[in-house]
Amino acid sequence: MDIALIIFGSFLIIFTILPFIRNDFWTFRVFEYPRIQKLVLSILWICLWAIHADFNNVTLWIYFILLSINTVYLLYQILPFTPIGKKQVYKATNIDDQNSIKVMISNVFEDNKNYTGCLNVIKSNNPDLLLLLETSHKWDQETISLEKEYPNHVKIPIDNTYGMLLYCKFPIHNAEVKYLVESEIPSIDCKVELPSGQLIQVYAVHPTPPVPNENPRSTERDKELLMVAEKAKNCELPVIVIGDLNDVAWSYTTELFLKMSELLDPRRGRGFYNTFHAKQPLLQFPLDHAFISADFKLRDLRKLDNYDSDHYPIFVHIQFEKTAESEQENNQLDATADDKEMAAEKRNANTSDN
Repeated sequence: MDIALIIFGSFLIIFTILPFIRNDFWTFRVFEYPRIQKLVLSILWICLWAIHADFNNVTLWIYFILLSINTVYLLYQILPFTPIGKKQVYKATNIDDQNSIKVMISNVFEDNKNYTGCLNVIKSNNPDLLLLLETSHKWDQETISLEKEYPNHVKIPIDNTYGMLLYCKFPIHNAEVKYLVESEIPSIDCKVELPSGQLIQVYAVHPTPPVPNENPRSTERDKELLMVAEKAKNCELPVIVIGDLNDVAWSYTTELFLKMSELLDPRRGRGFYNTFHAKQPLLQFPLDHAFISADFKLRDLRKLDNYDSDHYPIFVHIQFEKTAESEQENNQLDATADDKEMAAEKRNANTSDN
């Protein structure tokens, strides 16, 4: 049992240390994802040590100290995404439907054929702005009925798991399809006009994940996110960044994105809202996001029903308020000189398409 504890504990410590190495190769980046799982397993290790260990074994005492430090560190990293943490985005109290927008983000899973299930979830939640990801030409054809309810749309069906369908009930202005980093990975820039006439800037993104069967490096993902962060920071309009970012809410890259964009995460202080993997309860991570500028307050945030996709849809209802920025600007994450240097390095990184 002592040997098993040493081997088990060694793996847990290694998996926590690996993300500290600022290397873009997937073996270092992918272990940022299972932070909750690593916390649970660290606590389990301590329980097993307390029940079964030989207390005269000095090596196991050293491991106990290391795993205790590991547990405290992981708790510190996760607490901001629990109700104990500080909320970055405050709850809207003065309801103003003319300045609000309901947003639904859903990675449909390209091979999924439950088109009716998808349409039912959309109908029951009635978003104003809808982003469907991994949408092939088949998905475009099977959801064409959405055009009746959503007369404004930007559609990029692609049969490579990176298609996008953006639908909106409100007017869309200056819509552009961008290929920021990779020639087959689109993103959408557009302005949406709220019923009040207020314009908001929307960036829809879906960069590649750092996994062997997709992209062995996080370089392209990180570069795209940091390029969008720079655009968001320099935008004079209220901003929403939505999509499957293929990165967890607590990773170094996502925190760097928030620091450089000066956007806020409505998850913080509320919960994990894990959206992937919908079919593996023990391996779930928050990969689908809606990051917003301090001009918005939150009316609703929830994870929606799954319809045979590997992602749960996520729904966020936000409200533009003229006074919100002055109330929430102190909730933004501060960028250090090192952060700015790292962000510039990632934005200028060489990638396979450049």
